[in-house]
Amino acid sequence: VQLQASGGGLVQTGGSLRLSCVASRGTFSIYRMGWFRRAPGKEREFVAAIYWGGGSTVYTDSVKGRFTISRDNASRTVYLQMNSLKPEDTALYYCAADLQGLGFRDYWGQGTQVTVSS
Repeated sequence: VQLQASGGGLVQTGGSLRLSCVASRGTFSIYRMGWFRRAPGKEREFVAAIYWGGGSTVYTDSVKGRFTISRDNASRTVYLQMNSLKPEDTALYYCAADLQGLGFRDYWGQGTQVTVSS
């Protein structure tokens, strides 16, 4: 599976951005898709995930009510709609694929930078 993320940028506090991640090659085995982020000087953290079949979603507490993960099965695309952005959301955002329920291990996009100015 290859993943191509896009949509990052610079936005003011309270603004919105939508990230996209297109999956290609071997997508039939996708179990979940997720978004992670790494802020400067911090470890990578989980942001949100969506189950490819049923569409159930999971979020980390700090983004609940502000971020929405969704998918379009036909185009093999997962989205992360980010509203009410805060400076602490500034990070490099990565999409990832979990194949066959084995976890987010081997398949990662290249990252897209999100910067929220105060």
